[in-house]
Formats: sequence, structure tokens, C-alpha cells
Amino acid sequence: MRTIVVTLILTTAPLAGAEFDAKSAERFANLALACVHKEYPNKIAHNLSSDADVAPPRELTPAFYGCYDWHSSVHGHWLLARLARTYPDAPFAPAAREALQKSITPENIAKEVTYLRAEGRASFERPYGLAWLLQLGAELRGWDDPLFQGLSTTLQPLEQAASDRLKTWLPKLSHPVRSGEHSQTAFALGLILDSTADDELKKMATARARAFYGKDKRCPLSYEPSGEDFLSPCLAEADVMRRVLGPMPFATWLTGFLPIISFKPEVVTDPSDPKLAHLDGLNLSRAWMIEGMAFGLPPDDFRQRGLRALADAHRKQGLGSVTGEHYEGGHWLGSFAVYLTTKRGLSSSASRR
Repeated sequence: MRTIVVTLILTTAPLAGAEFDAKSAERFANLALACVHKEYPNKIAHNLSSDADVAPPRELTPAFYGCYDWHSSVHGHWLLARLARTYPDAPFAPAAREALQKSITPENIAKEVTYLRAEGRASFERPYGLAWLLQLGAELRGWDDPLFQGLSTTLQPLEQAASDRLKTWLPKLSHPVRSGEHSQTAFALGLILDSTADDELKKMATARARAFYGKDKRCPLSYEPSGEDFLSPCLAEADVMRRVLGPMPFATWLTGFLPIISFKPEVVTDPSDPKLAHLDGLNLSRAWMIEGMAFGLPPDDFRQRGLRALADAHRKQGLGSVTGEHYEGGHWLGSFAVYLTTKRGLSSSASRR
């Protein structure tokens, strides 16, 4: 008989989900409001084909030039949309709506589409940034507010460009990318499955997840994390598989994949270092991925209690690190905190249970 161990390392009481309210959300909204139109400092991944490609970020990608890099700007806008939709009467909601209107204009999105489709940019923000762009699109589509519906229509050409890029890439991807950073395949597939309105892309993502991970066994969780990870390769794989398997098949698969689940929240030694600060994000993403694993299991599965306690430990450590004191973490950790606290990864697939 196979042995399954879920080890809990708890030092303080967990942060209860009920503690996240409009007042708490305002702290995260302010982090995004402070950066979505802050052009510098900026780290661009920009392919130059000629002198004509030399331009400041606000001209290259005029909708998503802030928050240090393109993908952080995209999920910073997602954060504002998510919180404005969740707390429409909160004091920060008007500023969030105004910021979205300022960025997502027909002219800006047309330039973004031109940039994305230009020669030499086949791998631009693939897959992480493109998957977050689809998340933003889903958030705008999901509310019948007239402003959000108008922004959704405006964003649609860029969503289509992102979908086209992913549909070109996925059939040619011969092996999954098992990193703990932006290139990771499992996390991107999860975002795509939860957000895309393109049925062909959704079917492709489902098939790729099954092909890449369906036969995996005994993921080496003890090798994690690498020193600059903000995503867990093992947990992200489990989190995407619960999206494509029913509860009982997922329970069986998880038994073989993670027979032992044993780790504790990480501590960042220097939060001002942009790479070392990734471990703060790892605590947050671990928390939502463990919650996702518990959500995907049958309600009476004996692992439920242990997984939820482990998620709470990471939740408390992760949320405590989202201070905004250092821009290296402040420009992106708020998005991870909001993804966790608003249960975005669970809400889109709740009907399966």
C-alpha cells in the first residue's frame, strides 16, 4: 500500500480568509495604482530589428509600459479590474476604473497588437505575460458593467493576438518547461484554462496538460525551491491537473505524483533584491496552488485538512511580505496577493464541484 504524508509546519495562527475585505484590498490596489503608469525603472525584453525600434517603453507598448516590465503591468491592470469588480463601492474603485480607461484605449491596444505581431517577437512574454493578458480579458468580460464591457471590446484584438501566438507555440512545444519562473508551462496552462474565450486554445491547453503531466510520478518536491523561484514546478503541475481531471481521477493521480508533501514557508534574506524577492511570491503561489489541490480532491479526501492548514501557513507568510517598501517586490506581489485572497484560481472552475 502506498504511503502518503502531508507534513505541516505551523508556527503561528493562520490568517483567516474573512479578514480580507475592502479595506485590506485598498492596500493592494494602491500598489498597482502607484505603478501602472510609472515608466521607470523599467526592464524591457525588447528585440531590436533596426534603429527604428529604439524608443522608450511608453511608445513601444503604450498600454502596458509601467510596473517595471510588461507582464507586471498586465497583471497590475488585472489587479485593478479584479478589485474594482469585487469591491465596486470601495474608495479606490474610481481611481482603478480611471487607470484602466487611461491604458486600454483603441489607439494603445492597436499599437500593442502591432508590437506583439512584429517580426522577431515570436517569444515575447511567452507564456507568462500572454497568459496574464488572457486573465485580464476574462476579468473585463466577466462583469456586465458598461465600462468593463467597453474595455473588454477594446482589448479583444490583443487577446486574439495572444491566443494566436499561444496556439502556434503549444503544438510545437515538445517538452514542458519545469522552471520556477516566467517560462514555466504548468502555471501558464492553468491561467489559460481559467480565462480563454477561445475554445480551440482551451482544448489545446487541456490536451497539452494531459500529455505533459498525466503519467508523471513522484515529483522531487525536496529539490524545491531554487533560490529565485516564485512558482513551484511540482505544485503548479498538480494545480493544473486538478483542472483537467475529475475529483477521483485527480486523487489517484496526486497519490502517485506527490506521495509526500513536506515543506515550510520561505524567508527572503533581502527583499530589496529583485530576484531574491521572488521567494515572497513563492509563498503566495504555493498557498493558492495548495488550495487548488484541496479543491480538486473529493470533499472527504483525508488530505483535505492537512493541505488547507499548509496553505494557511504560506498565506500568512506571503501576505505579510506585501508591504510595498521595496519597488522590487511592490510592483508585482500585490497581484499575487489578490489572486490568492480573491480565490481567482478556484472561482472560475467552481461549477465542476
